[in-house]
Amino acid sequence: MTRYTPDDYSDYRLQRARETLKEVGVLIENQFWNSAVNRLYYACFYAAGALLVREGVEATSHSGMRQKFGQLFVKTGKFDRELARQ
Repeated sequence: MTRYTPDDYSDYRLQRARETLKEVGVLIENQFWNSAVNRLYYACFYAAGALLVREGVEATSHSGMRQKFGQLFVKTGKFDRELARQ
């Protein structure tokens, strides 16, 4: 069985974020606005997951990931509080 490092997993999540952003362009071109917003959200979600893994944090749920991101990046000022609300 292949073992993946946290950096491998983080790189994978960032790759998924980039791929998802490419999907957004296609959706916008075809005026699928709701789907584009959904994919934008998930691109951010994947990128946030990558950041958490690099910090050594493992979140087991969607809400757990949002909570940990808020604690480690928003409350500490590493990420703009106003942008985090959007």
